[in-house]
Amino acid sequence: MLLLVLAALLLLFCTLDVWYFLRGVHVFIEATFQPRVRDLLAEQSIDGMVLPHDLDYMGHMNNSRYLRECDFARFHHYMRNGLFMASHKLGARMVVGASTIRYRRSLAFREAFEIRTKIVGWDEKAFYVEQRFVSKRDGFVSAIMLCRQNVVHCSPESIIEFVCKKKIECPVFPEELQHWISFITASSQALRAESGLEEKNK
Repeated sequence: MLLLVLAALLLLFCTLDVWYFLRGVHVFIEATFQPRVRDLLAEQSIDGMVLPHDLDYMGHMNNSRYLRECDFARFHHYMRNGLFMASHKLGARMVVGASTIRYRRSLAFREAFEIRTKIVGWDEKAFYVEQRFVSKRDGFVSAIMLCRQNVVHCSPESIIEFVCKKKIECPVFPEELQHWISFITASSQALRAESGLEEKNK
């Protein structure tokens, strides 16, 4: 019986990213019992530390780990400001439509950091989120990411109004965000033209 249990666990860990799902459950429980953040535009932060399973061959935090940590930080952010539960009640889904990360300085083994997440704006289809990895050693921004969080089966405005019980005016987009959105739009148009979708829609 023990061998069967061990074999089942081995199969589970080989076929699924178990630690990812366990981490998600941990973030959900942690955020549930933390105070609600009423200001949707308020910056929130979570703490982290570079552990052995985060390292690459150079002894630094692996590039892909930054994106993974951003996933959990956004989930934590949406849980605390109410966007996650509101989107669930409205039958909406929030999926990543685009992300760009810029690495400024590597995070070393056992280096403590915090991820600062904030919503910088929205349009009729998506929220735009900025996330920063800030070293606790000296406050240096080691990496910064922009994320387009697409809203499916609903709209950002509807979710915000559901949470706040009133309409909230979207902030003016920062210049770098405007350039980034232009890049996404141009890339999308080029790919559609390349695949012939533009001609089919005419």
